[in-house]
Amino acid sequence: MKKTSLSLIVCAVVATLFTGCGGGVSLPQNTRKYDFENQTNFVLTDAHVQRSITSSGIQQRVLEDGRLELVVNVRNRENRRIEVQIQCVFKDDQGFSSGDETPWQTLILTENTQEAVQFVSMNPKARKYTVRVRQAR
Repeated sequence: MKKTSLSLIVCAVVATLFTGCGGGVSLPQNTRKYDFENQTNFVLTDAHVQRSITSSGIQQRVLEDGRLELVVNVRNRENRRIEVQIQCVFKDDQGFSSGDETPWQTLILTENTQEAVQFVSMNPKARKYTVRVRQAR
């Protein structure tokens, strides 16, 4: 029993020495991979939505009280009726969330149509944004 315990301890120590202990500090890998929300204002989150939806433009303006207003044109590229959900995350001028996210709302688009969706931030901190679109659940 003692020989088995001693052998297991020796094996564990040897395995520790030859694996991750000597590596030190490393940098994060693939920091730009799947980083769409920091690179663009309009994000399609599902494969089905990526095939079916596009945005033909986003208008933005700052209201008199400092809040940000957006009007997003969402277009159905398919020859069938589709149902998606859309949301906006407002961000400060450095790109961090300002604590202002709209709830997901359902958007029904008939064949090859375009709809305008309006978002208004709740506080004047918002300077940037990400509009997310996903398949309706």
